[in-house]
Amino acid sequence: MKPIKSGKDRRRWERLPLAIPVFVRGIEPNGKQFIEFATALDISVGGALLAIQRHLPPGSRIMLEIPCTPVPLSKETSQKQNFRAKLVRVSKGDDCHLLGLKFHRPMSVGTKVAKPAARRKSASSM
Repeated sequence: MKPIKSGKDRRRWERLPLAIPVFVRGIEPNGKQFIEFATALDISVGGALLAIQRHLPPGSRIMLEIPCTPVPLSKETSQKQNFRAKLVRVSKGDDCHLLGLKFHRPMSVGTKVAKPAARRKSASSM
């Protein structure tokens, strides 16, 4: 995936509108661990938008577990992928909460970690 180049859009990465079932793990404010089923409504290299029943406050840190193929395609292929994320936006949907997530590290694409395009320094007028 390539970073978005529009100056008006704050996202660094293009988002793909996919509905992907995920598990969300975290710790409630009272210290109790939880796991909940959710749906990723769109996903990018750097984050995702989740629909979930549980309310979580902005700034919460969670682990997103994305189930993968039931049969490994190779020895390197895992049956699940885990991503640490931080909630950067929370809004109320019709029947759920919508969580804007930023991944702790960008997702890997193939064997490499995707990186945004390098930013150029403007030339000096001197």
